[in-house]
Amino acid sequence: MSRLVDEIYEGALRAMEVLRGVAKETPLDLSYTFSTMTGGEVYLKLENLQKTGSFKVRGAYYKIWRLGEAARRGVVAASAGNHAQGVAYAAKLLGVKATIVMPTTAPLSKILATKSYGAEVILYGSLVDESIRRAHEIERETGVTFIHPFDDVDVMAGQGTIALELIGQLGGPPDVVVVPVGGGGLISGISAVLKKRYGQRVKVIGVEPSYMPKYRALIKEGRELGPESYSSGLMDGLLVKVVGTLTRQVIEELVDDLVTVNDREVAKAMFLLLERAKTLAEGAGAASLAAMLEGKVNVKGLKAVAIISGGNVDLTRIANIINYELYSARRLVKLVGAVPDQPGWLDRVLRRLAEARFNVVDIRHDRFAPSIMPGWAMVEVLVEAPDPDAVPEAIEALRREGLEFREVY
Repeated sequence: MSRLVDEIYEGALRAMEVLRGVAKETPLDLSYTFSTMTGGEVYLKLENLQKTGSFKVRGAYYKIWRLGEAARRGVVAASAGNHAQGVAYAAKLLGVKATIVMPTTAPLSKILATKSYGAEVILYGSLVDESIRRAHEIERETGVTFIHPFDDVDVMAGQGTIALELIGQLGGPPDVVVVPVGGGGLISGISAVLKKRYGQRVKVIGVEPSYMPKYRALIKEGRELGPESYSSGLMDGLLVKVVGTLTRQVIEELVDDLVTVNDREVAKAMFLLLERAKTLAEGAGAASLAAMLEGKVNVKGLKAVAIISGGNVDLTRIANIINYELYSARRLVKLVGAVPDQPGWLDRVLRRLAEARFNVVDIRHDRFAPSIMPGWAMVEVLVEAPDPDAVPEAIEALRREGLEFREVY
């Protein structure tokens, strides 16, 4: 193996001691539900329960600790999300002044969280790239050290402690570890440890967004995705405009495969994590599980670990995902029809739905809808269905009352 891989592995061993009592040993949870769904023995490495809500504090703390005397001058970082919080928190623990440059478009919740760790937050630019340029300017002007989010040996070594942890928790190696890939620091650290220890006995597979698979395009297809290909979606935490020099080398050398998932698949994984595993994951964090559930990574008969890398997600987005998945599964159903604008007819509708064991969530009665004939009223009912097959039966029951209702999406 390359000298770079050796450095990351040796660094991870040191970082394991440095991070003791700083970073949590996050749970490795055997999921009966996801094991049944995939045919494998599926474990969830819950880095969403890490301090600051993601794995980032591991690499950030170890990197700043390694700076030694240079850390006294301070550190600077640029990020719209988890890296910002990881650096801010690590710097606070080490008594180091941290300046975090965040784009003006960063969510308020993440800005406030970063400030709460004692960092000075500078809002600059509408894109992270602009924030990074400003951070480098601050580095040159003040002599502070720029903390790269992924393309740094010490950062990768810190992230590699996740692999050392899961080996200890399992009592040995897994067959396959599935890792979300953004900049590549996480998968580089994990693969360096696993491959150094077990070689080809353990497979490491990366997961990228289907709309921006930078490493897959570069390594598997021989084409480079330019900055113009930058998109956004549920997996914002995995979007980078430029791949790392060091991370590319490690991924090319060690990672067995790179697959992609789309937002629809990730939304489903986030929903299932909430409902079945009682676990809140951000889109980037759920990408690994999504790849397993969708068969992008075949784990049948294998001991498989999905790295749930973070849980920092806006609650309004979670609400949208829950509603979307409930509608998709026809557990929430919207029925629309017309009733005579006379006393008792709305009651008939509700009685028939109750008899079919539907629970009414919301109802709207509009006698002034422009599409409704005079003497009639439009009724829109949002219901929880006891079973998707019960929907046509309920519509037929209403039809027997002389009422035409339909399901709308």
